[in-house]
Amino acid sequence: MYGYQCEYCEGTVQPRTVKREAFKHRDGFVILEDVTIGVCDNCGNRYYSANILHGVHAVATGAKTAERMEQIPVVHLESA
Repeated sequence: MYGYQCEYCEGTVQPRTVKREAFKHRDGFVILEDVTIGVCDNCGNRYYSANILHGVHAVATGAKTAERMEQIPVVHLESA
């Protein structure tokens, strides 16, 4: 599944298990924990399998129940 060339540089996409990965979805945000994604070993670009993206969609739309909810701080910053 991994080991292919990054589309942005000459690096190679390698599997990496990350503690937390946040996704913005049209219906909100979803945070996955302890998930294996593809990461370019040169530029760090992240790649997600179809299974991960389908899972994010299922949680964001309510088709799958989240294990827990977390609060996220929200703030408006003034432009300089």
